[in-house]
Amino acid sequence: MSQEKKVFVNRWINDPIRKFISNSAASGIVLFTSALVAIILSNSPWAKDFHRLWEVKFAIGFNEHYINKSLHYWINDGLMAIFFFVVGLELKREIMAGELRNPRNAILPVVAAIGGMLLPALIYLIINPTGEAAAGWGIPMATDIAFALGVLYLLGDRVPVSLKIFLTAIAIVDDLGAVLIIAFFYTSDINFTSLLVGAIFMAVLIAANLLGVRNTVFYGVIGIGGLWLAFLMSGVHATIAAVLAAFTIPAQVRINETLFSRKVSMLLVKFREAEPNDNSLVTPEQLHILEHIRDVTKGALTPLQRLEHAMHPFVAFVVMPIFALCNAGVTLSGDVMQNLLSPVALGIFAGLLLGKVLGVVGLSTLCLRLRIASLPESLNQRHLLGAGLLSAVGFTMSLFIAGLAFTDDTIVLQAKLGILAASVFASIIGYQIIRSAKPMS
Repeated sequence: MSQEKKVFVNRWINDPIRKFISNSAASGIVLFTSALVAIILSNSPWAKDFHRLWEVKFAIGFNEHYINKSLHYWINDGLMAIFFFVVGLELKREIMAGELRNPRNAILPVVAAIGGMLLPALIYLIINPTGEAAAGWGIPMATDIAFALGVLYLLGDRVPVSLKIFLTAIAIVDDLGAVLIIAFFYTSDINFTSLLVGAIFMAVLIAANLLGVRNTVFYGVIGIGGLWLAFLMSGVHATIAAVLAAFTIPAQVRINETLFSRKVSMLLVKFREAEPNDNSLVTPEQLHILEHIRDVTKGALTPLQRLEHAMHPFVAFVVMPIFALCNAGVTLSGDVMQNLLSPVALGIFAGLLLGKVLGVVGLSTLCLRLRIASLPESLNQRHLLGAGLLSAVGFTMSLFIAGLAFTDDTIVLQAKLGILAASVFASIIGYQIIRSAKPMS
């Protein structure tokens, strides 16, 4: 390829794609687009074919040992396990070196997240105290961080960095709460033999971490082929296995910063002194030096951070959009208002839009008044209110829990309508409130 063509491709294709993927708002835009496409197709002449697609079955296994499930099942229990794996990596990183490391800094977002989980569940149960509908109390407890941060980044420089950090910390704690809720309350009958097998694989992963094994392929094979599969057969939701596996990924470097700087400096000197080629190909000596630099760089990165960095775009731009396409389809028939005004939809709508805001803002304000915690720098009460509203964007996690809570198609439809309505309202109102907030001097 000529130099002119390379410049053209980089300028008009590669660079824009890289810039789009690195933009935090982009994943929210893609997620929203996928949900919109699902709703459009669910109300088009191809609606039956679209819904039938997700019920196509295929098997994974060999001989008599296989699992035969629908595409919808494999997306929600298989593909979403990758999402929960990345959530687990983020949780471990935040606990080790992020906002949740310092107890003083963590108090406010942790309390806000707890309030934002308990109050929505309580409001939902007040509206749906009995029957099958009562099982949906976990739905309004969730926050969709991709959508919430997507709205924040649309505001650009109007948003203080501390608000993005605060909302991210709330969502991280919220994700941990959602994982625990799924583990303890949304599981089927437990097969303790399979669970014991899973525990053995978990012990292998922990032992590998302690022994210093850093090969991510090893963790992938044992985590998926052993732990995830065992949990899938046990009745405990398989996505929990993904979070547990993520916590076993090593978070220590093999080469510290000082040694890394010294080695790379020496290798760069050798590279400059090496005899160059007169073309674009490097010499064998240069290739050896570059490979050495790559190995040193890899040793200076933790496997946890390498995996999180590598997998985040795949989760944001493949896993979550496919999940939204599969789960967000709502057929808007003549009785849409009746379904939207059902106790299930109203419970979710009120739980998210009212419970989240009162929980996040109310408990945060109480903490501030009691001087247990302090408001992050450059934030004010209007920012706090906006964060409470954006935490009411439930979408992905709420849809996921709705699929676990209900089996009746009508109730699932009502839940989806409540989630979508609340998420849209919360996004618009939260955007306007934060946009009108005056920056702190």
